[in-house]
Amino acid sequence: MPTPGARPEVHVNCAVSVDGRLAYAGGRRARLSGPEDLRRVHELRAASDGILVGVGTVVLDDPSLRVHWDLLQRTPARSPTRIVLDSNGRTPPQARVLDGSQATIVATAEECRREFPSSVTVLRAGARRVDLPRLLAALVDLGIHKLMVEGGSQVIGSFLLGGCVDRLTVYVAPVVIGDPTAPILATFPMGRSDPAPVVPLRRLESRPLDDGTLLTYVPSGPST
Repeated sequence: MPTPGARPEVHVNCAVSVDGRLAYAGGRRARLSGPEDLRRVHELRAASDGILVGVGTVVLDDPSLRVHWDLLQRTPARSPTRIVLDSNGRTPPQARVLDGSQATIVATAEECRREFPSSVTVLRAGARRVDLPRLLAALVDLGIHKLMVEGGSQVIGSFLLGGCVDRLTVYVAPVVIGDPTAPILATFPMGRSDPAPVVPLRRLESRPLDDGTLLTYVPSGPST
């Protein structure tokens, strides 16, 4: 049984345009990070026990979620566990996260009956959708104490609104995407009553990086 109340240290990291967009219209991937920011991201990956994304990111981008050791000019070492939030089992069979090249966890709802390759660990947490506190407690029991969350918008929103974030870093790229249908940094779950929820943050740092700006925040209080 997962340890109640336990969770990893969670670091949410993302890159956005000046107008706060994570990607192009329809979620099509936008390459926003410059060379220095890419190295920073892979340093974060290398220092993490697990890297988590939502199934929407897997469907649209097919990420490998591996550490690019060549960018770090380091000998390949232990790879972090790849974790996919996939309540209904939508991960494509050909997705790179299912290739067996490194440890992978797919988190689904208990109602999901999708079968995955034997190399994949399936965690069922929550009846109809993944319950974050239950999942995070289960990850701690599997030895994942430092978790990096890379998106997408709904996943970041769920972590922030659930009070499950210890640090948020945002690279703001020097570009404006402008399309109102492009996904924003965070989207909170629908169906909540007014007033709309707000997650207060405290800025720790703001510094230039590549031609953009790296912002670092920590939560400053409970969601309201």
